[in-house]
Amino acid sequence: MTDVETRLRNAFEALADTVDVEPADVPTPRRRVLVPALVAAAVVLMAGAIFVASRDEPRTATLVPAVPLPRQTHGFLPNFALYTHCGVAETRSGLNYFEAETPLYGPNGGAPAGWDNPYQEGTMYFTDSGDMIFRDDQGHEVRFLVRRGATAFKHICK
Repeated sequence: MTDVETRLRNAFEALADTVDVEPADVPTPRRRVLVPALVAAAVVLMAGAIFVASRDEPRTATLVPAVPLPRQTHGFLPNFALYTHCGVAETRSGLNYFEAETPLYGPNGGAPAGWDNPYQEGTMYFTDSGDMIFRDDQGHEVRFLVRRGATAFKHICK
């Protein structure tokens, strides 16, 4: 064996001796175990309480519109942001495009008077016919008719 091989072998043996040493037992603080156990117990208790409470209560609708909607609705999107920067003419929900039954425009084709710009917050209701009705807290209401087969807006706002 050469001198280099001997030195390498000794170095590897020394390294192997240090790796094989068992680490000393370090006591785990009780807090590291206690806090996760308490959190898990709280989650289990809350889940059980919610299950029992939801099982005993009858399921009722919580939304009651102030004014009856013109057609039967079957769903709604609360906190809907209607884009109004270029008027109230079109909108989209998911992959479906809609156009306003009666478009509303402000000065120079912008947001109508009394509407926020660029968005008006409100609730969008879905009708059985597939149309949508937008309502907000300021009393605005616009019916949007579904554009079946549409894949884009008619007009792009700039």
